[in-house]
Amino acid sequence: MGKPSQVNQTAVSDFLLLGLSEKPEEQRLLFGIFLGMYLVTMTGNLLIILAISSSPHLHTPMYFFLANLSLTDACFTSASVPKMLANIHTQSRTISYSGCLAQLYFLLMFGGLDNCLLAVMAYDRYVAICQPLHYSTAMSPQLCVLMLVMCWMLTNCPALIHTLLLTRVAFCAHKAIPHFYCDPSALLKLACSDTRINELMIITMGLMFLTAPLMLIVLSYGRISWAVFGISTPGGRWKAFSTCGSHLTVVLLFYGSLMGVYLLPPSTHSAESESRAAILYMVIIPMLNPFIYSLRNRDMKEALGKLFGNGKMFLLP
Repeated sequence: MGKPSQVNQTAVSDFLLLGLSEKPEEQRLLFGIFLGMYLVTMTGNLLIILAISSSPHLHTPMYFFLANLSLTDACFTSASVPKMLANIHTQSRTISYSGCLAQLYFLLMFGGLDNCLLAVMAYDRYVAICQPLHYSTAMSPQLCVLMLVMCWMLTNCPALIHTLLLTRVAFCAHKAIPHFYCDPSALLKLACSDTRINELMIITMGLMFLTAPLMLIVLSYGRISWAVFGISTPGGRWKAFSTCGSHLTVVLLFYGSLMGVYLLPPSTHSAESESRAAILYMVIIPMLNPFIYSLRNRDMKEALGKLFGNGKMFLLP
């Protein structure tokens, strides 16, 4: 039998992103919905960053990492949604070969950084609640910056290596990706050459970006729960645990959406279910994060109020 027709990777000019729907009558609705969500995401996360940077009383480790999480969320969403909106607007489904690899790199990097920051924020809450006397030492400004730099390095290097390894893959003539973004697994399904090292890299990155941060988060909240339930008064328990409520909500939403697809039996996997999960953790959760972290946080409401020139605008009655 002859080999399937191949297109050398140097000759590949573009891929086709099939998007969320092939029905022409749904394109205008999809464009309006995702444009609205993207604008809300960018505005909300920008306000969080501005509020924290302009309020000296928020210059603490918890808000330092929150500001970086907001920046990461904005970049994570920007890696995929603008291209999807452009394709809908121009009625084109193409993405260039270099553009696909660049998008993949940024999605892997910022997605991994999101996981890493959530883990660091869980550790911050653990130190604040379980070791309050050592908090200023364990979470000093120098160590916070060091942890942030380590997160950037731990996510950037594997994402770059994975992207560079993809440049060695030869793709078949069929180049349609059944997603609205360049999904690494979908790309490998289009390959005509050996992809074992690429598949191994995906597993390695999954362990680094998902499993390891999740284990740290679970361990941190296990210790936090043990310490909180050891507090004798209900009011004290609620005050201690309320500082973790927003972060825990984001963690449950983010990892719940990932596990809802990738831990299901392979027989239930489909491009449609994976696209729905991707919309949840790439678009909806980054849009909700500013609301989750500010609606029940009095300090954030005061900072946002001052940002708009009215210190009482966002205060609870």
